[in-house]
Amino acid sequence: MFVVPKSAGGRPWFLGSLAAVALASAGAGAWIVHAIAPETQAAVAKPRLPKRPPVEVVEALPQLKARLDYLGERKQFMGAILVAKGDQVLFRQVYGKANYENDQPLQLDTRFRLASVSKQFTAAAILKLQDEGKLTVNDPVCQWIEACPDAWKPLRIHHLLSHTSGIPDLMAQSEWGRIRVTPRTPQELTETSARYGLQFEPGTKIRYDNAAYNLAAEIVAKASGKPFETYLNDAILKPLGLKDTGSDAHADAQGLAMGYANFPGGLAAQPIANVSVVYGAGALYSTLDDMLVWNQALHKGHVLSDAAYAQMIADHAPEGTPKERGRAHRAYGYGIYVNSLGEQVTPAFDDKQIYHTGSWAGFRNLVLYQPDADVTVVVLSNNYHQRDLVFMLSQQAMAEALGRDFPTGLNR
Repeated sequence: MFVVPKSAGGRPWFLGSLAAVALASAGAGAWIVHAIAPETQAAVAKPRLPKRPPVEVVEALPQLKARLDYLGERKQFMGAILVAKGDQVLFRQVYGKANYENDQPLQLDTRFRLASVSKQFTAAAILKLQDEGKLTVNDPVCQWIEACPDAWKPLRIHHLLSHTSGIPDLMAQSEWGRIRVTPRTPQELTETSARYGLQFEPGTKIRYDNAAYNLAAEIVAKASGKPFETYLNDAILKPLGLKDTGSDAHADAQGLAMGYANFPGGLAAQPIANVSVVYGAGALYSTLDDMLVWNQALHKGHVLSDAAYAQMIADHAPEGTPKERGRAHRAYGYGIYVNSLGEQVTPAFDDKQIYHTGSWAGFRNLVLYQPDADVTVVVLSNNYHQRDLVFMLSQQAMAEALGRDFPTGLNR
C-alpha cells in the first residue's frame, strides 16, 4: 500500500487504487513507475485556483499578533509572516527593514530568497516532466547527464530527489570554499561533483544533498529542451500567476530584500548570495502571497497528477533510517518533508505538517502546509541567525490557526 497524508485539500490518504503508483523496493531503493498517459491526464479537468486575496495587512490571530508586536517593538524579529486557511488570509504582516543601509522598510510584497524551499519547485519540475511522458524518476541519471562517471551508473533520478544518492553535498566537497563565492555554470557544477566517489550505496542512507538537486535541475533542462529556469517559468510559475517568483542564478533580480546575519559587532549585511552554485537547490525568490498560491496549487492538484503528487509526499527514507534526536525521522519526500513539528514545542500538538526550511545568504525561511485543515503558514526572515525564532513563530501560527493551545516554548 502506498501511504500518503490523510488529505491534502481533499486528496485521500491512500492512493493505492490510482492508475499510477510508485513502489520502493528494499535495499538500494530501485523503483517501478507506471506513468499515467499524458492524454489521460489532460482529460481530467482541474478546478480553477481561487482568486488571489488582496495584499493587505491582516491580523486576525490575536495571540500571534501580540507575540509579533512584542518582538517587533524590540527589534527581535525581522521578516514577513502569512497564515491562511484555504485562500482566506488570517494573518499577513512584516517587521523590520528590507535594507537597513538604505533605510528601506519591508513591504507585504517584498521578495525574499527562498533558499532550500526552492527544492520543492525543482522536484515538481521533474514530476511535471514525468506527467508529460518525457522521463520517469526511475530513469538512470546517466541517461541524462553527459560524461557521466562510472560511479553514477546505479543512480536513478529518484535518488537525487530523495537525498539518497550518495553524491557528496557541495559543502562536503574540498573545493567548497572556492565554489561558494565563485559564479559557476551548471556544467561546471556537474563536472566538479563528478570528481568525487559516492559516500554510500545509492538508496541505503539519507544525506541532505544540494549537489543532487543541481543535477536534477540539469536533467530538467535536458528533458525539456529548455534552460531549467525557462522550463520552470513556462510550465509552473507563469500558469499559476507567480509573477514575483523566479530565479536569479544567472540574471539579477529586482526588489529582493537584503539578507543579514548577527555578529558580535551587530547586524551585518550579506550581499554576496552567488546562488548560481545552488541553481537547482536554492536559487529561487518569492513573496508571501506567491507562496500561498504555490501551496494551494501544489497541494490541491493544480500542478501535478495525483500519482506524481503521491510520490512527492511519500516517505522515501531507506528502511532502518535512525531516529532524529530521539524522535521518529521526518518523512523524506521529493523536495519536502512530512512530520509532526508541533511535537517540538510546548504545549505540543501532533498535526502532520508538510514543509521545508531554507537558509542561505542571510535568509531563514519555513513554509508549512497542514492538509487536514488546509492551513498554510509562510515565515520568511532576512536574518540568517533567527532559526529557532522562525521555527517557534511557525508553530505558534499553525497552532492558533488550528485552534490548538498557543505554544510558549521549544522542546527540541
